[in-house]
Amino acid sequence: IRYIKELDRNPSVLLRLAVESGGCHGFQYKMNFTDLIESDDYIGNESLGLVAIDSGSLELMNGSTLDFATELIGSSFRIQDNPNAAGPGCGCGVSWELK
Repeated sequence: IRYIKELDRNPSVLLRLAVESGGCHGFQYKMNFTDLIESDDYIGNESLGLVAIDSGSLELMNGSTLDFATELIGSSFRIQDNPNAAGPGCGCGVSWELK
């Protein structure tokens, strides 16, 4: 996140995490960079930088781990170990369902 702030030259940029309906199992994660903070956002100060999560998504993701993985094919943020998810999700790895 700090690297994105430097590239964007915007010290206010943060990572927004959300859960939205979709996919074959009902829910999927959405991540994007923004500088807008909504009134119902929880702002977390992760070691990577600021993270915003709306209250509804926070309830569905509470207890999850946010990870940044670097592999040969690229780097990405990942939500892992969501205690509210039933199983590993779909085969494509995008959607999941509630317990």
